[in-house]
Amino acid sequence: MEIFYQVGLALAIGLLVGLERGWQQRRAAEGNRIAGIRTFGLIGLLGGLWAVIAKSIDPILMGFGLLALAGLLIIAHIEDVREDHDVGITTIVSALLTFVLGTLPPLGFERIAVSAGVLVTIMLSLKPKLHQWVRKLEWNELTAILKLLLISVVLLPVLPNQGYGPWNVLNPYHIWWMVVLIAGISFVGYFAMKLIGTRKGLMLTGLFGGLASSTALTLDFAHFAKKETLSSILVAGVMLASASMFPRVLVEVSFINANLLASLALPMVVMTLAALSMSLWFWFRRESFQSDHSVPISNPFEIGTALKFALVLVIVMVLAEAAQVWMGEHGIYLLALISGLADVDAITLSLARMAHTELTSDVAVTGIVIGAMTNTMVKGFLFTFIAGTRAGLKLIIAMLVTIACGGLSLLYI
Repeated sequence: MEIFYQVGLALAIGLLVGLERGWQQRRAAEGNRIAGIRTFGLIGLLGGLWAVIAKSIDPILMGFGLLALAGLLIIAHIEDVREDHDVGITTIVSALLTFVLGTLPPLGFERIAVSAGVLVTIMLSLKPKLHQWVRKLEWNELTAILKLLLISVVLLPVLPNQGYGPWNVLNPYHIWWMVVLIAGISFVGYFAMKLIGTRKGLMLTGLFGGLASSTALTLDFAHFAKKETLSSILVAGVMLASASMFPRVLVEVSFINANLLASLALPMVVMTLAALSMSLWFWFRRESFQSDHSVPISNPFEIGTALKFALVLVIVMVLAEAAQVWMGEHGIYLLALISGLADVDAITLSLARMAHTELTSDVAVTGIVIGAMTNTMVKGFLFTFIAGTRAGLKLIIAMLVTIACGGLSLLYI
């Protein structure tokens, strides 16, 4: 029965891939396509049965089976190219992959076979979307992706995983891992903005732009508010961007020290809800407008930007350790207040790391919340300085309400 199950799984994988291939080629006349649902089903079944035979006789038969199938597919492809002049080999590669996936269940890799079969089918079905995405991809975005892969896949694994410097606080591997984390989160916000477009509404722009950089979005909205009489809608957008910062902090902490989430979740969720509520309040009080305002979104990643953040992170980590040693928890709170004036990510990552061994969870959580509240208030003052008192006062009041809610929630931790 186990063999029946494994071979049946191989057949199911072939039928699944064949369903997609058959649908894509459904308009082709009978006999004018290399493989459809039946052929792919048979290829999957062939892989399963062939693996059973190879296990019983000699594993080298697996290679001969794959070569024989490849030969048949190449001949069929050559004939197809002569008739239709279509040189695409997606179906050929899919057929070979289906055979390989069919061999996996009898070899004891059922879960891998099923997961890979589903992923292959999804990838094949996304052809139009993937091609559309590639056509829209700009050169700076492609290089940014490659740079992110360089610092994460190539550089990160070779960095030493040990402490250096004062109090052995500087661990190159841990520091660069935090840089990669922040760059990855910013990537999500950038490409979310790219997908929805920057002219789909100020509120959507605020939501996803806040993931990339809530401060940069606040500055852009402030310059826009200086020229337009849309203070309520722009304040709503900035509050929404600020609301997205608090879940971002939770995501960062979850990667560095998930043990803090139980305590940190309450103030962050409360401030998120408060910011969302204030955003909705100003949204419903918005002025009537027709705007095609487009928010400029810059290159999602530069090596120079990563190095600057790494430098800021190193400075904050050393200062946090010094504050803990020399001034205790009060020093941590003071540093969080000062760090939050410029950036919330560095102090969040530093305190989350220290909470593993050097800080209590309560001190780390309080410091992170102080940094987030300070950074929120700074955006309000920046907006007021650029856009003017009339628009800025609304935002400052909304942010004070958000901060007050966060401060009250700390009393229940």
